[in-house]
Amino acid sequence: MLRVTPVFHSTGAPRPAWRLLRSVCAAVVIAAQLALPAPALAQLPGMGDGGEMTASAERHLGDQIARELYRDPDYIDDPVLAEYVDDIWQRLLAAARTRGDLTPELDERFAWTVVLGRDRSINAFALPGGYLGVNLGLIAVVGSRDELATVLGHELSHVTQRHIARNMAKQSKQMPLMLAGLILGAIAASKSRSPDAGQAMIMGSQAAFVQNQLSFSRDMEREADRVGFGVMTQAGYAPQGAAAMFEKLQYASRLNDNGSYPYLRSHPLNSERIADMQGRFQFKAGTPPAALPLAMDHAMIASRARVLTRPGVDVLRLWVDSASSGEFAKSSPAQQAGTLYAAALAASELRDFKAARALAQRLVTLTAGNAPSSRLARLLSAEIELAANAAPAAAALLDPKAKDRPEMLLSAQAAVGMRNSAPMIQPLRDWVAVHPRDASAWRTLANLYGAQNDTVRAVRADAEANVAILDYPGARDRLRAAQDLIRKGGVSVDHYEASIIDTRARAVEVLFREQAAEQPLR
Repeated sequence: MLRVTPVFHSTGAPRPAWRLLRSVCAAVVIAAQLALPAPALAQLPGMGDGGEMTASAERHLGDQIARELYRDPDYIDDPVLAEYVDDIWQRLLAAARTRGDLTPELDERFAWTVVLGRDRSINAFALPGGYLGVNLGLIAVVGSRDELATVLGHELSHVTQRHIARNMAKQSKQMPLMLAGLILGAIAASKSRSPDAGQAMIMGSQAAFVQNQLSFSRDMEREADRVGFGVMTQAGYAPQGAAAMFEKLQYASRLNDNGSYPYLRSHPLNSERIADMQGRFQFKAGTPPAALPLAMDHAMIASRARVLTRPGVDVLRLWVDSASSGEFAKSSPAQQAGTLYAAALAASELRDFKAARALAQRLVTLTAGNAPSSRLARLLSAEIELAANAAPAAAALLDPKAKDRPEMLLSAQAAVGMRNSAPMIQPLRDWVAVHPRDASAWRTLANLYGAQNDTVRAVRADAEANVAILDYPGARDRLRAAQDLIRKGGVSVDHYEASIIDTRARAVEVLFREQAAEQPLR
């Protein structure tokens, strides 16, 4: 840390220039931190360290931040929404690999995990180490997969282009020069009868630093726009979705716009970005961009996101009533599907299962013949039956042999409700073997074991769920509990399972000690 020796009057009282220096230094440090993406505040590099953050260090920092996100009350692992977003995400990752934007090193080292939050704001954000945060508010307003792919591709490009590491490296190089200007200004003020010259030097250094940071951020945003556009079009998404998405962002940001001049903004103006995306599309396709039609299944997904943001009882009732309003008949089939989906799910949230079932049946009828939408309607009907404690009715709507995550987890819940866990244990075991970071699947498997009174395996599955969300203290405690159960006897467990628990306990103990030695996020 750089230490500054204050300059004093002969009376011992600090000069105004020193008081100004202290306040300006504090303000600049805060401004410098705010100029970075929020997660980068966790571990700023030393001011003499101009090197770029390594991929391993960035992943480590990302794990620290992700662990806090998993603990946040707004974190949600909704299988239906997660499947929808992850399908787009995986296609974008494949396109980035094809284009060479995603290097083999980053592909192997980073997490490439999407974390959903109930926040109603229209936002997504890239985190260090390949984590991506997506607010349900964003899913609720996008009008197509192509628009959502635009945002995800943009954030993916922030990660593949190492913008967080580059921004931190640039700041670490500029900070000593800025502080040198501040110190010289303070000294000049202390030696001058008028502190104006020194104050001008201080403010000039601060302004130059902030302007450089803003320019660097704008350049990164433009690069993410450009690379992200290439990734989303390579993945097969319609390029006009990019312009449509920025138009939505411009509309959403009007009330929050402070009217700053373009050169005082960290992001390019949305109008600039819209024009850029439209120009890229016209250059690519040779035709003006056309509006994308609303797909029925996307309308249903957006409605699900709106309801799951927990908007309040009054809003839920409005959605239930909207399915019988005069406007409903005037809307398109896709809009009707979205309205019915929101109304049925809202009625279920209100515990009005009679209304929820009736609305879900209307949705099933409307979506017949549209396979993706019909599937979503069927899963919603099963979800409503489970919420109403009608597990047999839910099981009748589900295929226990299905390999997709939402149907598998719902089938497992129905199996637990009917006290017939055995058929779903093997499918869940096969799933977590391939997806070991699926905490919800591990928790569901623990419930299946618990329903069979297989306590040791239930505790071990619960421990693995904690590992999946990077909660190593919790995982260690659960594995120790499983070992205690085995030592005390009275439980039926084979030698193979006992060996797995001992091996996992040693591995998690190492992770726990490493986590305990970490410096807390600042």
